[in-house]
Amino acid sequence: MMEPGPPYFGAMGSNAGGASGGFYQPFNSNLAGAGVSTGIQNFPGVRLRGLPFDCNEIDICKFFVGLEIVDCLLVNKNGRFTGEAFVVFPGSMQAEFALHRNRQNMGRRYVEVFRCKKQEYYCAIANEVNQGGYFEPEYRRSPPPPRPKKPAEDKGSMEYTEVLKLRGLPYSATTEDIIKFFLEYELTEENVHIAYRSDGKATGEAFVEFPTAEVAKTAMCKDKMTIGTRYVELFPSTLEEASRAKSRGRQ
Repeated sequence: MMEPGPPYFGAMGSNAGGASGGFYQPFNSNLAGAGVSTGIQNFPGVRLRGLPFDCNEIDICKFFVGLEIVDCLLVNKNGRFTGEAFVVFPGSMQAEFALHRNRQNMGRRYVEVFRCKKQEYYCAIANEVNQGGYFEPEYRRSPPPPRPKKPAEDKGSMEYTEVLKLRGLPYSATTEDIIKFFLEYELTEENVHIAYRSDGKATGEAFVEFPTAEVAKTAMCKDKMTIGTRYVELFPSTLEEASRAKSRGRQ
């Protein structure tokens, strides 16, 4: 996996806005309200507020087109998305550029982008891990409309093959990171398939092949353990689903 390079702004002009149907505005140098100071803070992260309630991580990647994202955490409360998110970049300079997107539109909503502290980000992660929890915001807002609740999945009763699906990976996760995650299973690079979008960016998902379905089921003990700062969910999958993910990445 290539190391993230310096921010590339060639994709951020008028063509980028047209390709997304006008939902994601091009780069704007207006810093009004972004809370930018002359110094560059150490933690390379920002906090977003006012996101559409059907927003997902791919939408946030498009909103920050041209910048490399290391991690994206959507904030939930009681199983509902709050319209807030934390986004972490490889370095403080990219975080500075991200602040330029303050009050740009996503769909019909304008999104506030402002600095966040490292402690706020890690607090949000801790609450998410503990109870699918919630980071208490500094600025209270009216509660979002409820999302329909999905029935809880009983992963123990699902049908297993030799393939497991990983979800919630850091975007910077490598094949070597996943091999270390399953260290006791002695996987090789051929056993691990990280899913990518057609533009070459990681989706946060991967597929891992084990010798047998029984071994894959024992590996479920790793469910909701962490890689980096993210907890990773495991699900039974199939070779067909893994192949489809690999095909999408090659398009």
